[in-house]
Amino acid sequence: MIKVVVVDDHEVVRNGIIAYLRTDDEIEVIGQASSGYEGAELILAKKPDVVLMDLMMENGSGIDATKQVMQSYPNCKIIILTSYYDNEQVFPALEAGAFSYLLKTSSADEIVQAIKKAALGENVIEPKVASKMMSSFRTGQKSPHDELTERELEVLLCIGNGMTNQEISEHLFIGIKTVKTHVSNILSKLDVNDRTQAAVYVHRNNLLK
Repeated sequence: MIKVVVVDDHEVVRNGIIAYLRTDDEIEVIGQASSGYEGAELILAKKPDVVLMDLMMENGSGIDATKQVMQSYPNCKIIILTSYYDNEQVFPALEAGAFSYLLKTSSADEIVQAIKKAALGENVIEPKVASKMMSSFRTGQKSPHDELTERELEVLLCIGNGMTNQEISEHLFIGIKTVKTHVSNILSKLDVNDRTQAAVYVHRNNLLK
């Protein structure tokens, strides 16, 4: 059973999400909050597996709450669920420790699948969000991605496009285990902790040209 907390300051939205999540036998909603501060306290008290976190809230933003949670409970998988996808919101959220990033235009089933993937350690970045991230700055320094093999670079670009391991496997015609090996090597060579940070790296270095 995947234990979930929902943090959103819009009661109707929050209740609608919770009602749908409760129809899934693999998910248990163990708490809800209407602000970032309240959400962080609840998360640290309840220790859920996955959190759905809104960004723009009164009494503590989703970014502030994510930072607070990650400092004390780094194993928590926080999925940002918001209407905002400008770089000014996306990068700070991911850098704060958010595991995945979804828009509220996502279907209920897409949200459920993102929760299940997060519980398995697989990130999801909304394609529209990945596209917006392509406008981030170039860096003039010699980059760690120069150390990647040609295939690893292909896999990294797929990550930057928000593709899952399965989608990468099908796109590059390689086995899922091979994809996972490449991902592990990429994270090590780029010195990043997870796929989300790897995606941020792709867009901040303007690799998707």
